[in-house]
Amino acid sequence: QSRSSAASDVYKRQSEIRMPKKALKKLFPNPQTIQQHPSLQFLGSMLHEPNLWHLNRRSVSRAFLVGIFFAFMPMPFQMVAAAAVGVFVHSNLPISIGLVWISNPITIPPIFYFTYKVGASVLDIPTRPFEIELSVDWALTELGAIWEPLILGSLLCAVIFSSIGYVGIRLFWRFNVIRNWNKRQKKRL
Repeated sequence: QSRSSAASDVYKRQSEIRMPKKALKKLFPNPQTIQQHPSLQFLGSMLHEPNLWHLNRRSVSRAFLVGIFFAFMPMPFQMVAAAAVGVFVHSNLPISIGLVWISNPITIPPIFYFTYKVGASVLDIPTRPFEIELSVDWALTELGAIWEPLILGSLLCAVIFSSIGYVGIRLFWRFNVIRNWNKRQKKRL
């Protein structure tokens, strides 16, 4: 009986630990969907690397670093850039690509206005009022006047917030491992 209860305890502990992983896997597309996406075909067989799909402390924290960094970059094809860098640094690819959607059509104006203000304050130039429009006409007229503070502020915010995400996930993961380990120690006693 003690062996069966011990086996039951091990199963419960494993399911407690894997539960967040199962929830995360449900949120993100499966590897085949990403591997077959037309804009990622230039990565070829590198997309079939199994470590790009694992959920562990290193791959998830690197995914937060990559995904948040590219979310703050005012550039087209952010997801493709995040995927390419994610493959290179061996981050979890679905999370890297998913986090780029922090900057979406609803959040782009406030994010890039904030990064513009950060860049303008660092360059010590006055900010000018403008409204972000997702159009070629706006890009050609307004962007020419604000590109320096926008790029500088975006780079600074990208580095700062992606670093916070990287360190935060590593600490959160470590905290959960220690908490689960302490729970197991208490149950054993």
